[in-house]
Amino acid sequence: MSSILYTSRKYVPKAAQILLISVTWFCSARGHECAINEPPKLASYFGTKTRYEEVNPFLLTNPLLVTRKEDLLPNTCTPLQIVSVIRHGTRYPTEKQIKKLKKMYSLIKESTSNSELVKELQNWNLWYDDWMDGQLVKKGEEDMKNLAYRLASLFPSLFTSDKFHKCKMSFITSSKHRCVDSTKAFINGLAHTYLKLPPPTEDTLENVSCREPVVNDTLMRFFDHCEKFVAQVEENDTAMYEVDKFKEGPEMKRVLRKISNLLSIPERELNADLIQVAFFSCSFELAINNVVNAPWCRLFDEEDAKVLEYLNDLKQYWKRGYGFDINSRSSCNLFQHIFQHLDNAVSESKRSQQISTPVVMQFGHAETLLPLLALMGLFKDEKPLMADNFSTHMEQKFRSGRIVPYASNLVFVLYHCDLARSSEEEYQVQMLLNENLLPFPHSQESVCLFEDLRKQYSHLLNSCHVKDECQLTKVAHEEEL
Repeated sequence: MSSILYTSRKYVPKAAQILLISVTWFCSARGHECAINEPPKLASYFGTKTRYEEVNPFLLTNPLLVTRKEDLLPNTCTPLQIVSVIRHGTRYPTEKQIKKLKKMYSLIKESTSNSELVKELQNWNLWYDDWMDGQLVKKGEEDMKNLAYRLASLFPSLFTSDKFHKCKMSFITSSKHRCVDSTKAFINGLAHTYLKLPPPTEDTLENVSCREPVVNDTLMRFFDHCEKFVAQVEENDTAMYEVDKFKEGPEMKRVLRKISNLLSIPERELNADLIQVAFFSCSFELAINNVVNAPWCRLFDEEDAKVLEYLNDLKQYWKRGYGFDINSRSSCNLFQHIFQHLDNAVSESKRSQQISTPVVMQFGHAETLLPLLALMGLFKDEKPLMADNFSTHMEQKFRSGRIVPYASNLVFVLYHCDLARSSEEEYQVQMLLNENLLPFPHSQESVCLFEDLRKQYSHLLNSCHVKDECQLTKVAHEEEL
């Protein structure tokens, strides 16, 4: 029986619930002493800019804490292989976001308001620079090192010094610096924090290339290589119709009007993009600098945050999720690559061979994970996300901050199980999302026979050919134009 509690907001491990209750009681007893360490109420509404700790709050207390062991399969099952897709750690804003922030900041600097909040914002140090452009920050390195430690602690028989030295582990990454650096930090955390291996010397640097990240954008940035996606979604202005409609809708207009009044900036000078970048500035201050009471955060209340979260989720839904079939179908190669590893491991086990690659770690983006999860039918709402669906937002399954925060990770674990009732053996699979057991969409169970899983996804394994899916015919292209 899984020990995960499911709610409309999120699923939280019981161990985390107990810890949170304890912390809440402790803070209540101590009064204001704990208040300065409490994350702002906005912290869980930042969508893809959300801290990983909002999904697993107990990590704020102990970033190396592991709570899942009681949920994994019993001792009669041996982990054979782990295959993961991991989003990079916490990063700087992109160059586009920094440019928007500078524009918003200049409007605030020109404000004639005498309010304390405006004065604080005017005196705030705009420390972002264009060179940062989405690069990994120090906190992002720690995200990866700690994740490596926790995953290895969950599956110590897979993450061994012997397997590491013998190059039994595969590390694949997107070409983006934040992903390459995340992969290196993960390897560093595994080698030195978990395995306690000494730093490499000139004598030990030989033959370690197999433990270095391998760049593979065909797998980890498949969306860039899908002609149909680029033409019909990425470069198609009409694809974001629902997003644009929500930007001009009543909920967003209310937030814009409020911010206009707070900052004494004419409404005509503001737009949804500038309001959103101000909101994200709160998220960057929290995620990068651990500033829990930045002036940017005090611009918004929780109701504003819900509106801005929905704006972000609409974009992710239509550009990376269920909005268009090509979003998810473009990830077929990655999906099949995962199952190829699982197939090979099962085949080797049946032949009583050692598993050639028991650890497969692949590092990409939110844009890598969301299409893959959609392809598998996960976090699918009954009704599509639309500009006029905001009232049902808090009950929806597709909430990007719950699914793909910084350092988010989807993990497949393959087990070999000896059945006590007979001489039979079988292979079973569990999935974890952000280190929480994830029910399979076809059964809502947290464990599945490998053969049953293959049958469930046979249509993707046998019929989803990326070359055909992504080919843009001349007629289709002309229709889009």
